[in-house]
Amino acid sequence: MTEKKTPRKEEPETPWEPKTSLGKKVLQKEITSIDQILDRGERIFEAEIVDRLLPEGKTELLFIGQAKGKFGGGQKRAFKQTQKKTPEGNKPSFNSFAIFGNENGYVGGGYGKSKDTVPAREKAMRNAKLNVFKVRRGCGSWECSCKTPHSIPFAVEGKMGSCIIRLMPAPKGKGLVVEEECQKLLRLAGIKDVWSKAFGQTKQKSNMLKACLIALKKLSDTKMKSEQAAALGVVEGAR
Repeated sequence: MTEKKTPRKEEPETPWEPKTSLGKKVLQKEITSIDQILDRGERIFEAEIVDRLLPEGKTELLFIGQAKGKFGGGQKRAFKQTQKKTPEGNKPSFNSFAIFGNENGYVGGGYGKSKDTVPAREKAMRNAKLNVFKVRRGCGSWECSCKTPHSIPFAVEGKMGSCIIRLMPAPKGKGLVVEEECQKLLRLAGIKDVWSKAFGQTKQKSNMLKACLIALKKLSDTKMKSEQAAALGVVEGAR
């Protein structure tokens, strides 16, 4: 006779005990919106703050590495392995890149590095939540002019290392015409249509993603008049 397997009991989650004054205000519900933190330019030191204020957010690991394969071709993977030559031998380390977003105007990216894959993944996911910022969206394409925040209001450019990416407004229905990993980043930011051009060493995925994040931050750094924002249907943050 086969023995019946008893279902495994899930361990109860440990209550969050904030260590910063900002975390204590969130726990006491003195701060109920992420905008109250981002508009004042305060820095977030606890990932649980973002979990409380953006419960609908999603975290995703991006493919920045490649497994070893025959003739140099291997399957994509979420970890990039590097080695350091020492007198004691080779010391491997693993890098990972994660993004966090709610698909409605908030996104963040994080980089993690460790001697093992699990700590690198956890560091990247935590840093992605700590680096959350608001994304300015709109309809800056002359082919559309629908005044809905499905694209970006104007062209921007980001640079990291030798990698340069230029994002340009696209009409509704065009989709994300950009590199595959950057598509995931823009999708979590709430952008649905965009044109792009890339220059330099685009095979360095981590630099490519960092350049894309820099370009998105420039959308909010550029000053706009109120009548221009109304004509382009600009929305910053949640719609």
